[in-house]
Amino acid sequence: MAKQDLNDLLALLDNSVSIEHGNVAVKDPARLRATIHRLAEVSALESGARQGLARFLVRQIAEKAGAVLASINDLYMARGKGKVPNTFTVPAMNLRALAFDAARAVFRAAIPIDAAAFIFEIARSEMGYTDQRPAEYVTSILAAAVAEGYKGPVFIQGDHYQVSAKRFASDKETELQAVRDLIVESLAAGFFNIDIDTSTLVDLDKKSVPEQQVLNTNLSAMFTAFIRTHEPAGVTVSVGGEIGEVGGHNSNEEELCAYTDGYYAELNKLAKGAVGISKLSIQTGTSHGGVVLPDGSIAKVSVDFDTLLKLSRIARQEYGMGGAVQHGASTLPEDAFGKFVEAEAVEVHLATNFQNMLFDRLPTDLRSEIYAYLDVKSAAERKADMTDEQFYYKTRKSAVGPFKKQTWNMPLAKKDEIGRAWEEQFKKLFKSLGQAGTRKYVEQTIKPVLVKPDLQFYLGAAADAGDVSDLAD
Repeated sequence: MAKQDLNDLLALLDNSVSIEHGNVAVKDPARLRATIHRLAEVSALESGARQGLARFLVRQIAEKAGAVLASINDLYMARGKGKVPNTFTVPAMNLRALAFDAARAVFRAAIPIDAAAFIFEIARSEMGYTDQRPAEYVTSILAAAVAEGYKGPVFIQGDHYQVSAKRFASDKETELQAVRDLIVESLAAGFFNIDIDTSTLVDLDKKSVPEQQVLNTNLSAMFTAFIRTHEPAGVTVSVGGEIGEVGGHNSNEEELCAYTDGYYAELNKLAKGAVGISKLSIQTGTSHGGVVLPDGSIAKVSVDFDTLLKLSRIARQEYGMGGAVQHGASTLPEDAFGKFVEAEAVEVHLATNFQNMLFDRLPTDLRSEIYAYLDVKSAAERKADMTDEQFYYKTRKSAVGPFKKQTWNMPLAKKDEIGRAWEEQFKKLFKSLGQAGTRKYVEQTIKPVLVKPDLQFYLGAAADAGDVSDLAD
């Protein structure tokens, strides 16, 4: 590494951190908290060796400050054994835009109520249109933890590491290798929780449910075995499976059992004795992002909480998993979130509403600039019967990456306004999902392993996101 680059980055921290005998030392925690955002900015907006070095430093600094990357696997498996109560649901939050600011809001909501059982995640598809590779995402989350003084395990997850049915049909091995490459990159960056989603390959034209699920089960097992081969020493990555595409028909007991039985049979062939999935995502009547009506409002949906409860119990009692996972929930009414705890859901995925809150609060001129961009770049997605509200709602996520610099450089007062709104939303969600006091369960079950980051990974070229337009968020 260039010594000048390192000195420049340390200077950005007002020399609150030093390098002593090759190790990071925090000399002034308060000054570090006030300046760590500068390294997050370098990570998000710059490129090359200086960017990579900033990310490498943040990971080491966070560890010294007490925020350690971890797998949530042991918490979920303890829940499957009845050693942890079903009195809370873990929110898995996709922070597409201003991830550093959004994560700070999460930590501010968590610290006063002693919450610790929550996950930050990003999907394979989101990495493309938000222009956030795994190393950048981890840097934003860890820098936010340092800025807010959060200590303890930090759970970061790869969401919907999904196989494209279209590309699988045309070039099977290239598509599978793309997911393998993403897994390797994610593990190096510190994603110790990965949701494998090969539910896109479920074939409902087959006669029996096991036959319908066979590609899903076999590939899920193959990717699990691959993760076990590549995960860091001492870390058991939390792996999730999925039995049905979000937005399709509701899942049922027969599908859950067919998938799980087939999955473990195949995993035992590939890697006898390997740890399997800790949870299973199911479909209960929602869709990603919600369905927008012509006036711009979101259509009401009816979540099948009875199915969620039934399948969560089967996942725990029959297979020892933490339970079932609910996708596509962030646009539900606020009074619905407590029902996820009642339905004993182990995890719920939330994304779109956080993005909506950002766009609702953008400066008028910036929002107009983004919509003008979408009029041109996303014109092919505008259907004849679409209102402007429907078109912009559907396509505006694709502007997150191209306008990352403009949103990062918004006036501080505006960013503070957005951050406060997010914080209030996270407070409500954490209350509804029973997050208060969950730190004790995390501390009982999670013993983070300190994984030494690889400097060469951070200084090397990032993998290409590829065409991910047909994958789920």
